[in-house]
Amino acid sequence: MSGFVAIWPGQASAYSGQVDTLILAFTILIIALSAPVFILMLVFAIKYRRGKPADRKHPVNQRVGLEISWALIPFVLILVFFVWSTDLFFELHTNPVDALEIDVIAKQWMWKFQHPGGQREIDEVHVPAGEPVKLTMASQDVIHSLFIPALRIKQDLVPGRYTSLWFTADKPGSYALACAEFCGAEHSSMGGRFIVMTPTDYSAWLEQSTVDSSLAEQGAALFRSRGCSGCHGPSATVHAPSLEGLYGSPVPLEDGQVVTADEQYLRDSILLPQSQIAAGYPHIMPTFKSVLSEEEVLKLLAYIKSRAGKGGPQ
Repeated sequence: MSGFVAIWPGQASAYSGQVDTLILAFTILIIALSAPVFILMLVFAIKYRRGKPADRKHPVNQRVGLEISWALIPFVLILVFFVWSTDLFFELHTNPVDALEIDVIAKQWMWKFQHPGGQREIDEVHVPAGEPVKLTMASQDVIHSLFIPALRIKQDLVPGRYTSLWFTADKPGSYALACAEFCGAEHSSMGGRFIVMTPTDYSAWLEQSTVDSSLAEQGAALFRSRGCSGCHGPSATVHAPSLEGLYGSPVPLEDGQVVTADEQYLRDSILLPQSQIAAGYPHIMPTFKSVLSEEEVLKLLAYIKSRAGKGGPQ
């Protein structure tokens, strides 16, 4: 916690510093605009109180320039803050292409984090300092909201869709994380720790974490055990899209639309296969809704992502 104000969380990124600067500047602006109003209200209340002899003959003031300026100047200042905050918003929602990707699954009442190497964490996530990190998040039951005060970021997790969040933490330390959306009786206990480590310490932490296989390798095992390879594998006799080079590529649909094969499209293709049919392929894909968990779907996505750049989709 900051030593300046006990209730104000410390900063773990440059972005959090920018947000604090914006909040401080906006607070000063609001005080500067509203203080004269309240001060003059007090002055006039005293000056013209009942029984006080005072000159109440005030002729109409025709200073048009003054009238325009006290409306125009606040408007321009507010406009500056609108542009400033919009720039911060777009910065927060522009994902870097080379970010470390960590999957997040929320459910009542815990957070599960999965690293690309297969390391899993409950209510705790380790990240390297100075490296962009992208969180791909899903909810297994109700709406949750991941809030990391030290980064000044928050993002809802909505059942049935993926949301993402990215950041670059640059100050090693241990910080709080919490759910910012009321999600049930034990909502207040749905917290955890956000731990920023130096790159060297993070590499050591990954090495000492015992895992049998990476997330993509676990997805490859699921791909075979669930029978997906029977249609999407290289030796398949069924006319189904190949997964080689599929992730991130444009996919023409039979209704004429062209979509990008991102996480959401791939998830819907697995759980809701009839919602977006790829052009030129029969409607034979069964649904895996209620068959695969969110965690298993994310493993399959990690496997499909690992096949990106292996050749164009067929």
